Amino acid sequence: MSDYGPGDLFLADCPARLAVDLIADKWTVVVLSGLSKGPVRHGDLIDLIGGISRKMLTQTLRRLEVHGLVRRHAYAEVPHRVEYELTPLGATLIEPIHVLTEWARANGDAVLDALDANSGPVAQHG
Repeated sequence: MSDYGPGDLFLADCPARLAVDLIADKWTVVVLSGLSKGPVRHGDLIDLIGGISRKMLTQTLRRLEVHGLVRRHAYAEVPHRVEYELTPLGATLIEPIHVLTEWARANGDAVLDALDANSGPVAQHG
């Protein structure tokens, strides 16, 4: 049972905030989606995702592993083989990711239209 109340959701140390911070990372959703169909090797995941460096993929996978969303399995064979897969906890994010993906498909053009309409200088905040 958590000591946090409904209004505390966005406090910096709230577990829900920490979870949102984790999945809000640029590559997290893409990597989780890439693992949604089963175990994948690092190089195959690079090809599947596109646009991510090996270093960034490694960092993202390690972060997801530490947070219990991804499992790394190293096989004792030559040549060395490592696969990554979702844990049961990581698998719980696949449905929300699919919903977000469908929203992006349905609304991507509208977002781009708004961006084009507001393509003037961006006001500086801060």
